[in-house]
Amino acid sequence: MSTPMIAILDDEPQIRRMLGEALAEAGFRTAIFSRATEFEAALKRTAPDVCLVDLGLPDRDGLALVHRLALESGAAIIIISGRAQVQDRVTGLELGADDYIIKPFDPAEVVARIRARLRKGRDAGGGATTARFENWSAHFDRYVLAAPDGREVPFSHAEGEVLRLFLQSPKRLISRAQMQESLGGAAGDSFDRAMDVRISRLRTKLDEDPRNPRLIKTIYGAGYIFLGDVSWS
Repeated sequence: MSTPMIAILDDEPQIRRMLGEALAEAGFRTAIFSRATEFEAALKRTAPDVCLVDLGLPDRDGLALVHRLALESGAAIIIISGRAQVQDRVTGLELGADDYIIKPFDPAEVVARIRARLRKGRDAGGGATTARFENWSAHFDRYVLAAPDGREVPFSHAEGEVLRLFLQSPKRLISRAQMQESLGGAAGDSFDRAMDVRISRLRTKLDEDPRNPRLIKTIYGAGYIFLGDVSWS
């Protein structure tokens, strides 16, 4: 297994240096950028496992970049920002980020969260990368849903974590507390709202009727349940 690659995008030299040193000492490969344009150009040549993205960038709106990464990249996305307001965290998670770390931070915490995120990716599915259900296929190696009519519908890394959780436990109630424990992140309104958005997007991508979804059912006051039969390969 190759050493994970961590991409760091931050316009503060001190932050870049601190993160680069901590990650190198932890055994990760790193690619470090100060501007979004050079970061995006590099993504065309290499695919990092995790992207650490600052929101206060000089040449691009950080939240727009996070949203694009969530749609187009298979990497886990961790926002690192000085914006501490709850609404900023909620928006970042709703747009597809997997985690949100507020500056100032301890580099050891960043390393720990990266390791936890990578461990979830390795452990999920027991090595299987494709789940089949109700004439759909979810390809987690490509972050694509294959529809019954042959269409391919991309999903983000964050949406994929929620989908995988459902597909690993079909026909079993999954509570909010279980989701928070499995997916990480701080419990509370921001986590709940981020989950609501991701589940809503998954339902749309699965052509679900929002008023009466067939597959991802809400059990009000209790959690969610996935009703399809699932096989993994």
